[in-house]
Amino acid sequence: MIDLQGMGLHPNQEAFLQRFVVACYADDRIVSAFLGGSNVKGYADDYSDVDLCVITTDQSFKEFFDDRESFLRSLGELLFLEDFDIPDIAFYIFADDTEGELNFGNESRLDQIHCGPFRVLLDKKNLLAGADFPEQMPYRSEQLKKLQRLLQGFWHELSHFITAMGRGQLWWARGQLEALRSICVKLARLRHNFSDPEVGEEAYFKIEKVMSVEQLAPLRETFCPMEKEAMVKACLSIIRFYQEIAPPLAELHGLHHSRDLERLMMDRFRNL
Repeated sequence: MIDLQGMGLHPNQEAFLQRFVVACYADDRIVSAFLGGSNVKGYADDYSDVDLCVITTDQSFKEFFDDRESFLRSLGELLFLEDFDIPDIAFYIFADDTEGELNFGNESRLDQIHCGPFRVLLDKKNLLAGADFPEQMPYRSEQLKKLQRLLQGFWHELSHFITAMGRGQLWWARGQLEALRSICVKLARLRHNFSDPEVGEEAYFKIEKVMSVEQLAPLRETFCPMEKEAMVKACLSIIRFYQEIAPPLAELHGLHHSRDLERLMMDRFRNL
């Protein structure tokens, strides 16, 4: 039995971790395992999941990873398993309501398996003695590419909104409103912290933890009824938010903001 006091774990999660450690000890392919995430960082709550990392020998990595479903099924009644095309990871949900992610690594790739604090669960070869997994910030070049796509993508999505509204296709137009709003949220995150690693597909992911959402106050009124007049008004508010935040952000990071493109798209929008 391992001591899991002070981890903020629920009884079902503690029992799951005990089974996990027993299974890891019994599997000769596994050399180390540890717990990460909010349980280790000290801000776990009733909704926190269980983030685990398992390290195999170099020779066994592919075999073990290919056999990951069998390994997880040995821990309980597995209801959900998916990787969402993310390398070396498994997202899981068990019938006892234990949910989380399991990261896979091998001995020679320790620096690629985790970022941040961790709690050792087993370490057969003392691989983790003195190990450090510093938080990794995205490269500036990556963030610049994201910003450039957002700046250009806004006008592309606005073009679709105008087309949908002109055709009276309000469901499509409603989807475009969300796309435009999401771009603005991502831009606000980059303005707040250009190194924000979570600026990706999910605009709102853990946003309350990374910035003051009062910065998004002008966007509140854009959650509107699916009616033409209300949607056009909401879109105008989103455009104004974009116009306030995008040009200074582009200039700050040396990117081009096309005023000609903006004028063209605004002329189209006014025709609505």
